[in-house]
Amino acid sequence: QYNLGVMYANGQGVPQDYAEAIKWYRKAAEQENARAQYNLGVMYDKGQGVPQDYAESAKWYRKAAEQRLADAQYNLGVMYANGQGVPQDYAESAKWYRKAAGQRLADAQYNLGVMYDKGQGVPQDYAEAVKWFYKAAEQGHASAQYSLGVSYYNGNGVPQDYVQTYFWFSLAASRSTGEQNKEFSASRNDAAKKLTPENLKEAQRMTTEWEKSHPRK
Repeated sequence: QYNLGVMYANGQGVPQDYAEAIKWYRKAAEQENARAQYNLGVMYDKGQGVPQDYAESAKWYRKAAEQRLADAQYNLGVMYANGQGVPQDYAESAKWYRKAAGQRLADAQYNLGVMYDKGQGVPQDYAEAVKWFYKAAEQGHASAQYSLGVSYYNGNGVPQDYVQTYFWFSLAASRSTGEQNKEFSASRNDAAKKLTPENLKEAQRMTTEWEKSHPRK
């Protein structure tokens, strides 16, 4: 039932039909299939095949999240952060981000880092923010890499270090596109001005070595 829903959603072997996808997802979701519950939540979230309904979306995300599906835990965290379908509640958002982050979901690790950085739903703790930024950054998450660079630039949660700042800004720039790439590249170039030629060469070497040891998926 779940797989048939996927095929209708994607138009594989059958005409694309979101309403039909919803029908089959619902049958599987009501039998506690976590991935079907999650996909049903996504359809309500986006208004595909059904009227957009954040409350209904949150309901299905929660069912899947309680079965430890990391994507659902993350999306439920987003809904609590934004107050979509549930009352805005940063503490509840942080709770669900933490569950997904513990399963190595990079987006959740990054968002949890942001919450510690800003003190939203958790006590402000720059060292804890850096810890989660680092976990996501190691997985190639560009925004986390950039935030780590900012932490090193400001000396928040880590000693101020412009070599590390350049290193993380450079990685972030290499893994981003569009306006984000422009912002990250400009920050990298500004960081370069704070380095001696020797330190800049070292930062560039670190960047090359990291890229070699972290091939893109």
